[in-house]
Amino acid sequence: MLLKTCLKESKSKMKIVLKMPRISMNMEEGTVTKWNKNPGERFLEKDILYTIETEKVSNEVEAPCNGIMLEHIVPEGEDVEVGAGVCKIEKTD
Repeated sequence: MLLKTCLKESKSKMKIVLKMPRISMNMEEGTVTKWNKNPGERFLEKDILYTIETEKVSNEVEAPCNGIMLEHIVPEGEDVEVGAGVCKIEKTD
C-alpha cells in the first residue's frame, strides 16, 4: 500500500521518501493525525510510523523496512495529496 521513492546516498545507505498511500479508490488526500516516530528515532519493519485519516477511515502506516526516521515532511494536522511525500527515512540492516 505504500509508495516509495528511493534515493541512493552511498552503497551502504539508502534514503527513502514515503508517500501518502491511497487507502480507497476515491481517496484524493488524507491528513497526518499522529507521528509515532520522531526524527532520529530507530524503528523496525512493521512498526507504526504515523496515522492518517480520510473522510471515511483512520489508518496506521507501517514501516516498510528497518530504519531511522530522518524528517517529517508534513506536520500533524496537515492535509496531503495521495502520492505526495510524507516523511524521509534511512533504510538500515
